[in-house]
Amino acid sequence: MKSKDALISAYAEIDIPFQDCDPMQVVWHGNYARYLEEARRELLRKIDYDYLQMQASGFMWPIIDMRLKYVNSAYFSQLIRVDAYLKEYESRLKIDYIISDVKTGQKLTKAYTIQVAVDIESREMQFESPKLFIDKIQSWLS
Repeated sequence: MKSKDALISAYAEIDIPFQDCDPMQVVWHGNYARYLEEARRELLRKIDYDYLQMQASGFMWPIIDMRLKYVNSAYFSQLIRVDAYLKEYESRLKIDYIISDVKTGQKLTKAYTIQVAVDIESREMQFESPKLFIDKIQSWLS
C-alpha cells in the first residue's frame, strides 16, 4: 500500500497470535499499539536511527499522540501487514499507518503516532528534532 506524501515507508508482517484475541478470536483493540510498534521499528531501522541509537544520541522519543480508526476486525491466525509512512520529522516524528490483510489487501485499521524528542539528561522536550536525526532523514532522502 502507498500513502500520499510519505517521505519514507517500511512495513512489518504479523501472524496474529492466539493470546492477542478475545474469546471470539477477534484481536483485542489494545494490541494494535504493538502492531504499530513493529512497523515503526522497521521504519527507524531503515533510516539507521533505532531506539538504541536514539538513546545513544541523548534523546528519547515518547509518543504524545496516537489515533486509531478500526475499519474491519483482525482475527486469530490472520496474516496482517502494517505499513508505516514517515510524514513529518523536522519538529516531531509523525508516522501514518495502514494495517491490511495480506491475502486480500483489505484495509483493517488506519492510524498515526506523533513522537517528540526529549533530552534524556534534562528531560526537556525539544521543539526541533535533533540535528543528527534530521541529517539521517535528509541523507536517506537524497
